[in-house]
Amino acid sequence: MNKVNKILIKDAAAVVSCDADDTVYRDVDILIEGSRILGIGKGLSADGAEQLSAEGRFIYPGLVNTHHHFFQTFVRNLTAVDFPNMSVIQWLDEIYEIFKLISSEAIYYSSLTAMADLIKHGCTCAFDHQYCYPRSAGKELVDRQMEAASLLGMRYHAGRGVNTLPRSEGSTIPDEMLETTDEFLSDCDRLIDLYHDDKPFSMSQIVVAPCQPVNSYRDTFVESAALARDKGVRLHSHLGEGENAPMEERWGMRSLDWCEEIGFAGPDVWYAHGWEFSAGELERMARRGTGLSHCPAPAVLGGFPILDIPAIDRMGLSLSLGCDGSATNDGSNLLDSLRMAYLMQCFHSKERGGSPSPYRMLKAATVGGADHLGRPDLGSLEPGKAADLFMIDTEVLELAGAVHDPANLLPRVAVTGPVALTMINGKVVWENGELTGVDERALFHAAEAACDDSIRDKVEHFTKPGFPE
Repeated sequence: MNKVNKILIKDAAAVVSCDADDTVYRDVDILIEGSRILGIGKGLSADGAEQLSAEGRFIYPGLVNTHHHFFQTFVRNLTAVDFPNMSVIQWLDEIYEIFKLISSEAIYYSSLTAMADLIKHGCTCAFDHQYCYPRSAGKELVDRQMEAASLLGMRYHAGRGVNTLPRSEGSTIPDEMLETTDEFLSDCDRLIDLYHDDKPFSMSQIVVAPCQPVNSYRDTFVESAALARDKGVRLHSHLGEGENAPMEERWGMRSLDWCEEIGFAGPDVWYAHGWEFSAGELERMARRGTGLSHCPAPAVLGGFPILDIPAIDRMGLSLSLGCDGSATNDGSNLLDSLRMAYLMQCFHSKERGGSPSPYRMLKAATVGGADHLGRPDLGSLEPGKAADLFMIDTEVLELAGAVHDPANLLPRVAVTGPVALTMINGKVVWENGELTGVDERALFHAAEAACDDSIRDKVEHFTKPGFPE
């Protein structure tokens, strides 16, 4: 029988646990055995344990990203398709003409790119909403993402998405990206059987995630909910991000009404965005236990309404944090999203009677994310929980005078750069500026070539810089 490795992290200046008591430890050690935290306290010891020094470092629970589109990583820094000057529906109409070119190889390398960015900035568990299925790319695109996650050591929840409604019936989807509901359900079944592991410390899970109601048949959502509940997996979709007008025109009801009527709501469901939800709709979500992933970057980039998080908290609505796709963010840095989310709330603080604390936003990015993904083993640093964490160096001149409050530090002081160390499932995957076990420079060049072959060589937008007028 193989011996389980032990790691003893020594002399952490602070550990921000994000536990139910909001415990912040000072000058402590963390003992880890395999995937699990055994203890947090002063003067811990363990015979034969590998020791890691955390002197002068603050330690936080690994961030949990609850909404992303890794495939969009190769559609960044593209001002010619200018999201800030378009509605969501207009933007989708243009950007899908680029998305339809994406290949299996591009999915693999764009996923590596996004995951590396997440890991370097303290994210240890990521959900990705993979709804891009060009016919030429085949069906095994989540499989390529699982390859990427395995290479980097990422804890990965894959959202198998779909679009089924043709443009001729009012969607924004090119024919080359359409699938039937049966095709979609069959592939969800395959992926769940292959990759869904619901045991504690699982490294891979599957979420049934039709893209959005405005671009799919009703049947797609009805059957998705039935399959997910039969298989015991979670459900996800975009909602409340500008689709209500076409939904009312088509169905005579708003999108949340539509989802609730067909059963695509409840404690096993979370939606992304939600800036278009009314207060009454948010209250209904809270009563049903439906969660909301807040994605600050696309809201700012698109000039959309800012969520009223103090009101959301009073309602008891579960909130998490997402980067969103790189085509409406241009990065995969959840620390940056954490900072942006906090500042967005401060903008309205006078009229709303105050803003949430920076620490409140950190809990959305840790405990809130774990809640939406159904992972009680993640989100906080406590004995029995997963050894998912990151460290920041505090003995640097730019943090002098700010280290007295570790809980509020990250968003308030804009600690948004690469962290000192990221650990996932008890293994160090990023340390001293290096991803462990991979040749990052070689991967960069391979990724650039995949981007050229799949997209850049075929799209005029990439050959002309989008200089402002």
